[in-house]
Amino acid sequence: MNWKRARTDEKKSERKDAIYEAAFTLFKKNGYDKVSFNGIATEAGFTKSNMYRYFSSKEEIFLNVFGDLFQSWFEDCTARLKNLEQNATIESFAKTWVDSLIAHPQFLDLTPLLFLSLEKNSSFDQLLTFKRMSKDLLYRITIDISRVYPDIQNEKAFRFLTLSYAAMANYWAANSQSEPLIKIYQLEEFKELKPNFEHDLTTSIEVILKGLKAP
Repeated sequence: MNWKRARTDEKKSERKDAIYEAAFTLFKKNGYDKVSFNGIATEAGFTKSNMYRYFSSKEEIFLNVFGDLFQSWFEDCTARLKNLEQNATIESFAKTWVDSLIAHPQFLDLTPLLFLSLEKNSSFDQLLTFKRMSKDLLYRITIDISRVYPDIQNEKAFRFLTLSYAAMANYWAANSQSEPLIKIYQLEEFKELKPNFEHDLTTSIEVILKGLKAP
């Protein structure tokens, strides 16, 4: 599709959605480094000059796409956490947390690429905007965590987010397997080593919470 210049806010929103969809498709398929600004433009049906009306770089596109996915997961996660009573069992918290992530596979798909984007290529202004948004959302999540577990406050709550994020990114990356790796895990001698995102992350969340709640 070749887009004409958008002249209304609604049309501009449609154009951005098309760019987001094209970018997500390419980032998931090719990884971060193999995707270019021109490639996103081609996938979305834009000329390079038209793309510059909306975004200045591949990095800006990635952070905007990830930011929207992050916001969607955050809203779902906090809504789920609000249904937990104070001092809910660690097992029920871990299940609630992991279920919220599984419900947002696109967020999970881009999570392993985030630091590659942030550390290598983004400008100061792009990073500052993204970091401020992330800090606000993460702080609001810590409030819900501390409501459920009054003994996990402030630094401990942020520690939970750091550790759970690292586990999530690692397990989701391991869960995306090549065809040869899938065949290997089908062999009897390797079946017990096959990654299971839901089980592995749930177990890790439980271990993290038990460690943070320990005297």
